[in-house]
Amino acid sequence: MTHARLVEFPAGSVLGYPRIGPRRELKKALEAFWAGRSTADEVEAVAADLRRRTRTRLAELGLRTDVPAIPSAFSFYDHVLDASAVLGAVPARFADLQDERGGLDLAGYSTVARGRGDDLPLEMTKWFDTNYHYLVPEIGPETTFRYASDRPVREFAEALADGVLTRPVLVGPVTFLALAKATEGAPDDFSPIDRLADVAAVYAEVLADLAEAGATWVQLDEPALVSDSIEVPAERLYAAVVEAYKTLTAVPNRPAILVAAPYGDLGAALPVLAATDVEAIAIDLVKGSAPTELVPGLETKTLVGGVIDGHNIWRADLDAKLAILEQLEFLGAGGLRVGTSTSLFHVPHDTADEPQLDETLKSWLAFADQKVAEVVTLAEGLTEGREAIHEQLLAASDAVSSRRTAPGVVRPEVRERTAALTADAFNRGDWDTRKESQAARLDLPPLPTTTIGSFPQTPEIRKARAAFGKGELTAEQYEDEMKAEIRRVVELQEQIGLDVLVHGEPERNDMVQYFAENLDGFAVTQNGWVQSYGSRCTRPSILWGDVSRPAPITVAWAQYAQSLTEKPMKGMLTGPVTILAWSFVRDDQPLGETANQVGLALRDEINDLEAAGIAIIQVDEPALRELLPLRAEDHEAYLQWSVNSFRLATAGVRDDTQIHTHLCYSEFGQIMGAIDGLDADVTSIEAARSKMEILGDIAAEGYPRGIGPGVYDIHSPRVPSESEVTELLTEAVKALPVDQLWVNPDCGLKTRRYEEVSPSLEHILAATRTVRATL
Repeated sequence: MTHARLVEFPAGSVLGYPRIGPRRELKKALEAFWAGRSTADEVEAVAADLRRRTRTRLAELGLRTDVPAIPSAFSFYDHVLDASAVLGAVPARFADLQDERGGLDLAGYSTVARGRGDDLPLEMTKWFDTNYHYLVPEIGPETTFRYASDRPVREFAEALADGVLTRPVLVGPVTFLALAKATEGAPDDFSPIDRLADVAAVYAEVLADLAEAGATWVQLDEPALVSDSIEVPAERLYAAVVEAYKTLTAVPNRPAILVAAPYGDLGAALPVLAATDVEAIAIDLVKGSAPTELVPGLETKTLVGGVIDGHNIWRADLDAKLAILEQLEFLGAGGLRVGTSTSLFHVPHDTADEPQLDETLKSWLAFADQKVAEVVTLAEGLTEGREAIHEQLLAASDAVSSRRTAPGVVRPEVRERTAALTADAFNRGDWDTRKESQAARLDLPPLPTTTIGSFPQTPEIRKARAAFGKGELTAEQYEDEMKAEIRRVVELQEQIGLDVLVHGEPERNDMVQYFAENLDGFAVTQNGWVQSYGSRCTRPSILWGDVSRPAPITVAWAQYAQSLTEKPMKGMLTGPVTILAWSFVRDDQPLGETANQVGLALRDEINDLEAAGIAIIQVDEPALRELLPLRAEDHEAYLQWSVNSFRLATAGVRDDTQIHTHLCYSEFGQIMGAIDGLDADVTSIEAARSKMEILGDIAAEGYPRGIGPGVYDIHSPRVPSESEVTELLTEAVKALPVDQLWVNPDCGLKTRRYEEVSPSLEHILAATRTVRATL
């Protein structure tokens, strides 16, 4: 029996909204606080203002304020870390940061996320199939759970005081534990999901507190239910759903519960969830599918149909979306409502904030504000009938038709080139032959040292780029500024003693946007920021048409850098899968076709780099794991086209040209076959935060080619000690043959400062020399 106050769910709502601010206000406030330039109270004031502006904007767009249509889903850094803070689930190394009830202040919360001294931050990895990174909870048999933070209640009360009845949003208890990792020293048979009863008990306290504050609905996000790529077996996951929601629905006088399952299809989890006493279920009808017949228990639930894509930026065909909703009206008494497939924090704020975008292209787009308007329109159509939104349906259909027939969307010469590809275009020569040829050409020492590519983007670099964009610097002056920075970066690497150098990429604003600006078929935004992790934001480019390379992009920079040193200089490119993953990609053709178009453009660039004398070319694919479908049955098809697009880009080089790739922040063990399939000569990977966990998978697979497990976690400001790096390298040498191993940071150094980078690299070189001496 449910104890909720039965309040009707609003006709239209969204699962979340961008939280960093339209001008990255939260990012700037947090980074000023971390740098000691502002106080926690000042950051709290910025955050409160952002929340208030969000509520006001969503109300202006048509979401009701007298029913919980507006979600309360703010986060200072990460929503999974927020759940850890509510539960008081902080690793023992940070226990001194907690107050008497287990809570963290803003400084403590930030330290858990970013680390301090020798205390590593929480591990970071991708949030399902998105480019968002979450912080992985560390849960063991000894972890203490308690109601440590009432922030969700305070933020609800803040909105209510402004006259807005919001819907608090929390990561669901099952997903929280399914995504957690066991603490070091936990028994081999322990899984964090074993602690479900303790976690659910705290969630029950939170629900009771929210109800007392006046909340009528709460949203619990359970995306773990749409994935079979997590470590918890499906049967255990479903049992956890039954257990958790039996506890939560039994709370007296609680808010009604909406369980949201974004990013995929609920599949067999739907009947399990439908059988619980929760009041509503939100399903993803973009990546997932709608039930075709009544699921037992669903007839008493409100079903929120997520027909508006929260993960991409194309304007919806409202007529087709309304038809999907109309087909679900058979579901019965619980009622059907309109929503987004996911939270909207994956997309930018507003297309109206993009004055430089082509107006025709802009008419095809829907950012967060436009998606809210689409939800409101569909809700009106569902409740009032199609005639009530006739004009909006026509306008949406016209936009979809315009996009389909616009020049550049389909280019016959590009299509002909991909259609003519043969198997030979995807294959390089024998590995043993390549290995021998490259060793003779490069003549590198054991454990060769390098970096991943970028060096810090200093204020001076950003100032020069901004001045060039405003016309205050000529192209020649800007080039001189960038060349001066390249000289400094090369000299620093020579001084430290690195074996393979990079030019530092000062000319690149972003590893994807830089290429998008130089390839046909792309557009870039001015204010299209989305959150990647913490205060880190990116501006995904828009891939709207067929892709080709009109001219060389990186060759002149690589040639100049190589002229400054006798050591090998890497040419640096972003791979086709990552360009797709970190852009908003066209949805009107298979991703594999688009990836091959990008692969061919990069192949042309790689061939030109090789002809210019560059002996090592790195093609980064940090997003390879990111796009992996959440259902295992879809993995093979994805891995085939993604691996093939990389091979298409790289297979045209000579045996003595060494191809590197880079992967980061993923569970690599799930895609070891694909990593092998890339056929790169050297693969560098994230390994520092996980303390070389991946090496066991690599050794077990018998991976034959070069591997560079990262020894410096660049996503934290801490400087690793020489002894720490020596320990990591010693573990690597124990696990793999020395002639396979490279030494490098986890990722590029763009976001770090030279005060952190220089000593870190010096420690890496010192540790490498120490380990070399033991060989």
